[in-house]
Parts: sequence; C-alpha cells; structure tokens
Amino acid sequence: MKKTKILGCLLMALTTISGAWAQGGTNSPYSQFGIGALSDQSQSMSRGMNGVGYALRQGNQVNTLNPASYSSIDSLTMLFDMGLSGQFTHFEENSVRRNASKASFEYLVGSFRAWKNVGVSFGLLPYSSVGYNYETSAHVSPTSSLTESYSGSGGLHQLMLGMGVKLLKPLSVGVNASYLWGSIDRSVSPVVSTASNNLTKSYSTNVNSYKLDFGVQWVQPLNRFDRLTLGAVVGLGHNLNNKMSMSIVSKTVLSEALDTATTSLSDAFELPLSIGAGAAYNHRGKLTVAADFSLEKWGDLKFPGFDGSNYKMQNGLLKDRMKVNAGIDWLPNPSALGGRYFSHVHYRLGAGFATPYYNINGQDGPKELSISAGLGFPIVNMHNNRSVVNVSGQWVRSSADNFITENTFRINIGITFNERWFMKWKVD
Repeated sequence: MKKTKILGCLLMALTTISGAWAQGGTNSPYSQFGIGALSDQSQSMSRGMNGVGYALRQGNQVNTLNPASYSSIDSLTMLFDMGLSGQFTHFEENSVRRNASKASFEYLVGSFRAWKNVGVSFGLLPYSSVGYNYETSAHVSPTSSLTESYSGSGGLHQLMLGMGVKLLKPLSVGVNASYLWGSIDRSVSPVVSTASNNLTKSYSTNVNSYKLDFGVQWVQPLNRFDRLTLGAVVGLGHNLNNKMSMSIVSKTVLSEALDTATTSLSDAFELPLSIGAGAAYNHRGKLTVAADFSLEKWGDLKFPGFDGSNYKMQNGLLKDRMKVNAGIDWLPNPSALGGRYFSHVHYRLGAGFATPYYNINGQDGPKELSISAGLGFPIVNMHNNRSVVNVSGQWVRSSADNFITENTFRINIGITFNERWFMKWKVD
C-alpha cells in the first residue's frame, strides 16, 4: 500500500475517533477563566522529562512540539503513539479541603518518512479543557444571602498534520497545520437566595478554526560522542472568528416572573503569538539533558467579560504566560541487543515552572510548579524491541494568594508502536 493511501486511511480514522472523543481531562475551578486549562502538548517520551521537546530529535519517537523533528525518522519506520492519563487532585482553601479524580484519553499521533529527508506526522491532540462544578455562599446585604452554583464543560481540540524537512545536514525545518475545534459552556445560577432578584448567567461558544506552528532545529556535533541540538518554534496568533453568547435570566422572588436578555460578541477568542526555544545535549546515545523556554502573548488580547452592567470585550483579563521546563533521560545500554532487560529501560526526570495566562479579579492567577519522573520499557518480542511503553508520574502545584491551592498527581501511560512497515523482504 502506498504511503499516501496509508495516511489518508489514518486521517479518516482519526476523524471518526474525534467524533466520540470525550471532553478534556480537568476538574479545576481555574478552568472557568480564559479558554480553560491549557493542555500539555507533549507525548509519552517527554512526559517523564516534564514536557520538554523543542530540541529533542529522536527518530524512534513522535515529537509534535517541534515539527522539524519529523525529518529524523528513517525510511523503514512507521510510528504510532497513543496516551492515556489519570489524575488525583487535592483542593484547599482556608480550612476547606476537597478531593477529585479524573481519567481521559489524551492523544493519538503517528509519523513516517514520506520522501528522502521529509517526514510527515498526524494526530489528534487536546488544546484546552474546561470542567468544574462548585458552589459559593455570600451575604449580599445584612438581611439577604446568596448561594450560587458555578459549572462549566468543554474544551478545544486539534486535528494535526505536519511535515519536517532536512534542508542541510545540520538544519531541519517543519510546520504543523491543525484544524482547531470545540465548544465551551459555562453557567452561574442561584441555588438558595433570600435576595429580591435572582440572576442566572449562561455563556456558550463554538470554535471552528485553524492553528499554524513553525519549527526549526540545528544539530551540532561536538565530538565523536556528543552532540548539541538547538530548536525553536513559533505559533501564529490570529482571531478564531467565533461568537460568544451570554444569556441572563432574571427572576423576581415575589412574582416568579422571568426576564431573559441575550448578548452576543463576535470575534470573541484569539490565539496568541507564541515563541519557544530549547537545547538538548546528547552523550553517546545514553544521556540526554534538555531545557525549554516558551512565551505566549495572551496579554495583547481582549477577552469577553461581564462588568456587572455590560458584557463586552475587555483588556486586562489575560496576561502573558511564561514556561520553563528541564529534563533528563538516561539509557544505560543504547544498543538494540545484549545485556539485561533493565539496561534497555529509559529513566527520566524533569521539573518546570509556569506563570498563569489570566487574571482573577485584577490579581494574578495561580503559578504552577511541577516535577516528573518516568520510565520507558521496551516491548521485547520475536520480531524486534523497537516499540516502547512509557509510564510517567507528575506532581503539579497551582497556587495564588487568597485563592484555591491545587495539588495534582497525574499518571501518564503512553504506548509507542515502532514498526518496520516499509521494509522490503527478499526471499532467496
């Protein structure tokens, strides 16, 4: 079967899967802000290294963080990588403590070499997720009180097709083109109220747009055993051309009368300009040390907001987001054969820090501190040991002054199928 036909069949399968894809994996109250909790875009290999990837260039793993890496895949390899995750979160605010758990299918990606020096990748990836349900109580006057319920669901997803090209021996470039789609629904409604009027507010939107990301990698040999790879990525910012609607239902306690008002804002969401850079050092194929830095210019964008009187596009609701990650991968025996099984296992560690991309009532949202550890187990069978099961654990602490503190422990399981689909067999 020709490679183009294989790719067409796989894209059709991904489209079918996306129709049944469950909404994203979060239960954080902070996902009510902006477009939700931004998803980790990395795959199973780099999850144990806390999501680094701009300069990773390994032909036996898919790395969608930098499309220039696709050109490293050899002519015989067909890669599939799918990931699942489960998480447990502990919420704490003053003396109130709650626990919640969530499990979800995260991504499905694949990659192969289309022509000499040209690699292709495709996949289904999350972009953001919204999922929360909680209540608050407050006194609105000395004689009246209000208990409100806050809920939200949905998220944005991307169906991606990418290409990486090796222009020179040390230089590769690439591009990811994604169809970005999804829906977000939020509501605020009274549960118990002694006030004279109750207001129920509902927000909803649907997104159908695109996303473009460009990447470059430079591989510099240092000596016979060491090499340094530099990588950079740029994501284009643009308007998503979606409409955000807010409906307010006013109910008078005495008369039980209902009054509904709906406001719609065009061009409500935008993607920010994003830039990232990273470096990775590799020694003898055994040791890889990598670090990434990224900046997303959310602060340049307006976002819908209700100021108590009007629903309108506002400045100051979003802010620039910075993220720093670093990780290490150790493989005791990089040779394909020989040695004990655990000498062929990858051992990984990572850590990171990220600032929020939104403000809460004029204050900064929660900062994130994270650490991770992971293992990559080769699947040994009678044919080869090229496929890998990657297992990683990550702890993330999200905290801000006077707001909820979240401690999340997340387990990621990814399976990378690495098969020689295009090898020609010769029979004497």
